[in-house]
Amino acid sequence: MASSAVSTSTAHAHDTHHDEHEHHELSFIRKYVFSEDHKTIGKQFLFTGIFWAIIGGLLSVLFRIQLGFPGADLTFLKPLLGGWITAEGTLDPEFYLAMVTMHGTIMVFFVLTAGLSGTFSNFLIPLQVGARDMASGFMNMLSYWFFFVSSVIMFISLFIKTGPAAGGWVIYPPLSALPQAISGSGLGMTLWLVSMALFIVSSLLGGINYITTVINLRTQGMTFSRLPLTIWAFFLTAVIGLLSFPVLFSAALLLIFDRSFGTSFYLSEIYIGGEALPNMGGSPILFQHLFWFLGHPEVYIVLLPALGITSEIIATNSRKPIFGYKAMVLSMVAIGFLSFIVWAHHMFVTGMNPFLGSVFMLLTLIIAVPSAVKAFNYITTLWKGNIVFTPAMLFSIALVSFFISGGLTGIILGNSALDIQLHDTYFVVAHFHLVMGSASFFGLMAGVYHWFPKMFGRMMDEKLGYIHFWLTFVGVYLVFFPLHYIGIAGFPRRYYSFTSYDAFSSFTDLNMFVSISAIITFSAQFIFLFNFIYSIFRGRLAPANPWRSNTLEWTTPRIPEHGNWPGKIPTVYRWPYDYSKPGAPEDFIPQNVPLSATPESNLENEMEEAQKEQVAAH
Repeated sequence: MASSAVSTSTAHAHDTHHDEHEHHELSFIRKYVFSEDHKTIGKQFLFTGIFWAIIGGLLSVLFRIQLGFPGADLTFLKPLLGGWITAEGTLDPEFYLAMVTMHGTIMVFFVLTAGLSGTFSNFLIPLQVGARDMASGFMNMLSYWFFFVSSVIMFISLFIKTGPAAGGWVIYPPLSALPQAISGSGLGMTLWLVSMALFIVSSLLGGINYITTVINLRTQGMTFSRLPLTIWAFFLTAVIGLLSFPVLFSAALLLIFDRSFGTSFYLSEIYIGGEALPNMGGSPILFQHLFWFLGHPEVYIVLLPALGITSEIIATNSRKPIFGYKAMVLSMVAIGFLSFIVWAHHMFVTGMNPFLGSVFMLLTLIIAVPSAVKAFNYITTLWKGNIVFTPAMLFSIALVSFFISGGLTGIILGNSALDIQLHDTYFVVAHFHLVMGSASFFGLMAGVYHWFPKMFGRMMDEKLGYIHFWLTFVGVYLVFFPLHYIGIAGFPRRYYSFTSYDAFSSFTDLNMFVSISAIITFSAQFIFLFNFIYSIFRGRLAPANPWRSNTLEWTTPRIPEHGNWPGKIPTVYRWPYDYSKPGAPEDFIPQNVPLSATPESNLENEMEEAQKEQVAAH
C-alpha cells in the first residue's frame, strides 16, 4: 500500500510538472536528435539496431559463403573488403575469424540487447505504466548516445588495416590479451574493448532509468499485480543487467591492463615465436568466469524482453486472458535468479572439478522448469482461443516454437558428460541460435509489427508481413536444424574450411544447403526493411486501437506527443488481460474502464463513457 501511495503521489507531481511545461516548444535538434522524450529515444535505438542487424547479417552471409563454397572466388568483393580478399580471390583466414567475432558481438549486444530492450523498454514502459516519461529524460538521452558512440567505434574497427577484433565474440585470453598474437589482436581488439565499455555504461544508465520508472511513476491504480507482462519482463531484465554488466566491465578493464600495462591477470608462461614472455601467475580461466557471469544472464537479458512482448501479443490475438499470470511472473523471477548461478556450464571443458561440474549441471537442468512453465502457459493461452493471425502473432507463435525446440537441445548440453563431447561443435551453434538468437529476433520483429501503429501512426502492410514471416521462419529452421547433425558428427566451430578433413567430406552438400538457406533468409529481411520504411511515410493511417488491446498505450492519441496524454493520465482499475469477459459487450475491456458489479447494461454504459473520453482526448 505504501509503495502504491508513493507511486500515485509521484505520478501526480509528474503530471503537474507536465502541465506547467506542455506548451514549451523544442528545436528540431532537441526534439529528434538530442531528445529526452522516451518515444523518440526508443525509435533511435530501433533504427540503430536495424542498421546493426543488416551489418551482422551480412557478415554471417560472407562466412557462410566460405563454409558452403570453400575457396569460392570472391574477387568481386575486393572493392568492399580490400586486402581481406587474397590475391587468389579467396577470403583471408584471419578475416574469417574476425567476421565470426564481429557477427556474434553485433547480434548479441547491439541488436538483441540494445535494439530489442533499448527500443521497447524505452517506448513502452512509460506508456504502459501510465507515466509522462522516464524518471530521468537526460539520463535516458545519455544512454542512447553512449550506445551511439560505442556503435561508431565498433563500426570504425571494421575498416582499420589490421582488421577488427578476431578472438571470437567471447574474446578469451591469451589471444585477446596479447596485441602481437595475430592481426585481429591489435588495434581492432582495443577498439572492441573501448566500444564495449561504452556500451556497458549505456546499458547501466538505461537499466537504472527503467527500474526507477516502474517503481516510482506508475499511475493511480497501477499496482504491481496489474502490470502487463511486458513491463515485468523489462523490469526484471534491467535488474539482471544492473547486477551482471559491471562484472563484464571489470573483466574488460583487467584485460586492458594486461594488454597495455604489463599486468598478468590472465597471462602465465606464454611463449610467442619461441620467446618466453615475462608474464607469470595469471589465469585465462579467471576471464571465463568473469565473462560468463555476465554471459549467461545476457541470454535472458536478450530473451526476457522478447518473452514479455510475446505474452502481450499472444493474449491480445488469442482474445483470451493470459493463462497463469502469477506463474508467468514467478517463472521470470526464477529464471532471473537462476541465470546468475549457472554460468560455469559454459566451462565444463576447462578442467573444473567434476563435483563442481555436477552442481552447475543440476542448476542448469533446474532452470528448464520455469522455462517450461512459460512455454506451457503460452500453449494454454492459445488453446481454444479465437486466434487472429496478424504478422505479430505469427512471429510470437514462432518464438514459442524456437523456445521449445532450442530449449530441448539445451537440456542435452546441460549434461556435462554430453557437453564435453559437443562443446565447440556446431551443435552448440544450432542450440543458441534457436533458443536465444532466433527466438529473440522473432520477438523483436513481433514487437515492431505490433507497436508500429503506436510508434508511427500508420499500419504496416500485412501481406508483406506474411511473406516476410514465412520466408524467415522456414529459413531459420533450414539453416539451424541441419547444424545439429553436423555438430553431432564433430564439426568444430570457427574453422575456416573443412575441405582438408576426409571425415567431413560427406557433409559438403549439407553445408552448401545451409549456406543457400542462410542467404535466402537474409535476403527476406529486405522485404521487412522495405515494408518498414515505406509504411512510415505511406502506410495506411492507423486507428486508435487497431488490435483492440487493453493496455494504456492505446488510450493515448494516435501519435502521442511529449507527455503522452494531453489531459489527465488514466486511472487503472483492472489487470491488462480482460479479454472475452462474460457479460461484457466487447471482447476486451481496457485497463482504464472501472470495475463494475452492476448488470451488463451499466457495464456497457461505462464502456461507452470511457470510449467517449478516449475520442475526446484524440
